[in-house]
Amino acid sequence: MHTIKPVEFGNFQLYTIEAGRFLLDGGAMFGVVPKTLWSRYIPADDNNRIQMAMRSLLIKSKNTGKIYLVDTGSGDKFNAKMAEIYGLDYNHSHLLRSLESVGVTPEGITDIIFTHLHFDHCGGTTAYDNEGNLIEVFPNANYHVNKRHWQTATYPNEREKASFFPENLDPIQNSGRLKLSENQHTYEPGLSTVCVDGHTEGQQLPMIQAGNKTLVYAADLIPTYAHIPLPWIMGYDMVPVQTLKEKEIFLENAMAGNWYLFLEHDSAHEIVTVKKENGKFSMKDSLSLADIS
Repeated sequence: MHTIKPVEFGNFQLYTIEAGRFLLDGGAMFGVVPKTLWSRYIPADDNNRIQMAMRSLLIKSKNTGKIYLVDTGSGDKFNAKMAEIYGLDYNHSHLLRSLESVGVTPEGITDIIFTHLHFDHCGGTTAYDNEGNLIEVFPNANYHVNKRHWQTATYPNEREKASFFPENLDPIQNSGRLKLSENQHTYEPGLSTVCVDGHTEGQQLPMIQAGNKTLVYAADLIPTYAHIPLPWIMGYDMVPVQTLKEKEIFLENAMAGNWYLFLEHDSAHEIVTVKKENGKFSMKDSLSLADIS
């Protein structure tokens, strides 16, 4: 029986959905930023890995009755070796357990909005059954992907292709429910997406508006609070200079509008606001979803 109450946000009810934890190399996560700097904010283990959340957002629409899920984490299709490499931890949280805790079944999800299709954002969409067959976890959901990003994911460049797993993408492609969107897409009044291209081409960021309040799912544009400073950019980004420009525009708007930024990968900070002092952006407030209703 579910006990977690929704956060009321305009015409929507919102829930934080924790989909597990994993570890990534800290150097790769911070690119050219020296470890002596980034480790002050997020400590590394003995193998130089930092803990990462996989935090999805569940959106229930009061107007349409649709139930949207933004990203699905990595899933649990990894073999033992890969699970060890990435330090996957589902004891802390798991996508389906988190959905169950808010009274939502996989069959009840009507729409999945993928920010992009790297494995840690879409892997929970599929699973292996007891016979080892690949199946869809959300059999009734429409899958929403930016059109340019779908092209990138299905015909990847050499540098990025290791992040796109066929076992994640093939069931989506074969489902008959794949919906490709343009760069600016509105799902319904108050719920839309905008695109940024520095991390990967066609990454879409969901934006939810409620009166004068705005919540943005920051995905891999700003994966953790330590990535708010403009030059602190992941080594994984395809075009870091473009990320720099996109972050500056995004953060200026976020500060001017006092946006709430929902952080997908920050294990300590769920939502942040930003400030600018002496020309530099940083975290203003660290909040939970319940704080913004």
